[in-house]
Amino acid sequence: MRGEERTETVIAGVLRAPDGGFGRGRVHVGGGVVTEVVAGDSPYAGPAEVIDVGDAYVLPGAVDAHVHSYSHGGEGLRASTSAAAAGGVTTVVEMPFDADGPINNRDRLAAKQDRIATEAVVDVAVLGTCEPGGGWRRAGELVDAGVVGFKVSLFDTDPFRFPRIDDAELLDVMAAVGEAGSTLCAHAENNEIIKALLADPANRASTDPGVHGRTRPPVSETLGLLTAMEIAADRGNALHLCHLSLGRSADLVAWYRGQGVDVTFETCPHYLLFTEADMADGRLKINPPLRGEADREAMWRAVGTGLATVIASDHAPWPLELKDHAAILDNHSGTPGTETLVATALGGCLRRFGPGEAFGRAIDALTANPADRYGIGHRKGRLEPGHDADLMVLAPTEDWRVDAGALHSNAGWSPYEGYAPGARVTMTMSRGSVVWSAEKGLVGAPGHGEQVSRG
Repeated sequence: MRGEERTETVIAGVLRAPDGGFGRGRVHVGGGVVTEVVAGDSPYAGPAEVIDVGDAYVLPGAVDAHVHSYSHGGEGLRASTSAAAAGGVTTVVEMPFDADGPINNRDRLAAKQDRIATEAVVDVAVLGTCEPGGGWRRAGELVDAGVVGFKVSLFDTDPFRFPRIDDAELLDVMAAVGEAGSTLCAHAENNEIIKALLADPANRASTDPGVHGRTRPPVSETLGLLTAMEIAADRGNALHLCHLSLGRSADLVAWYRGQGVDVTFETCPHYLLFTEADMADGRLKINPPLRGEADREAMWRAVGTGLATVIASDHAPWPLELKDHAAILDNHSGTPGTETLVATALGGCLRRFGPGEAFGRAIDALTANPADRYGIGHRKGRLEPGHDADLMVLAPTEDWRVDAGALHSNAGWSPYEGYAPGARVTMTMSRGSVVWSAEKGLVGAPGHGEQVSRG
């Protein structure tokens, strides 16, 4: 069906022009791909169905670069991709650290690919990982089998599911990923500093939510990313840094990029909307932790200038029984977020910057940039002829509020409960098929989604 000439659907609304401005236009869709993009409000007299969304934005479907569907057995791709569809996300980049075993060999990858074929509502790009003790030797075969990149951690989150790669082996990992023509993304926190602080019995027993930030101080993040960037500079491979929280971290990335290092980073809506003052809610335990107001403002500046090339959800849908312990350090780290990613990021951007260049950069951070970083930009992240007809309709509004009970993740809660983000996704189309609409709800079915591999 890809590449079919017949036009089946026309979506009219506010489009982003090549010069970065916004104005009325229409997107023509046929055979699952974009066939034409027309600027202006000229009349259309063809036979296709026309969906006119008025003054709402017609944007590329989002590529959520950070989704954990199987860290907990209660979620899975059916729930996470349903949530994605309802939030305007048409491709999820699936993390490799699954509860039943990390994606570090062909057998586990094949099992996950089978799950995609039967469970996914929208498309999925899969990351692999390299376990300690030589897993980097399988990087090339995993790329050949379809992974779009690799993720490793510099912090020992879990010795089986989410182990640490030490500095010496990181040299080999980066070289192998680079030789395979792929991208390495890293959870960059300093293991020694954090482990020492976590070992303090007073910290372990504390019911003060602020202890989470104190056991992961800013220097633990900056030292982690400095290690990763220095090794990337030495090995010459592409590096993507996950979920940065600090203005200083953004400045350090900018310096290394100025030195010619191929490094990008993502931030997340929780770092744009919350601060450590919100940690009275222990459910907001996230790694790295929420920071102060100055860092939140710095992250918004990084989004507005394009330094933060990716905005991702870090969707970690832990159920409440794993988030409501009295001692906050007993809680699992992370929050659900793929369904609220677009609304919170772009709604906040419209409020802060208006519909100008900064808004355009935030759109890129949710669409074209993550697609390009993981080698799927030939199909995803743009409304251009020949690309997959993945799109979302975003309506600016102050009337809609997040209702956790209406969300599609199995987590059953949201850190944005009751929040009015300033925008709402009212329709999502995946490869030419509407999978979500505010009017009809979720209409996409498991099995529609496909695995996406590097171009």
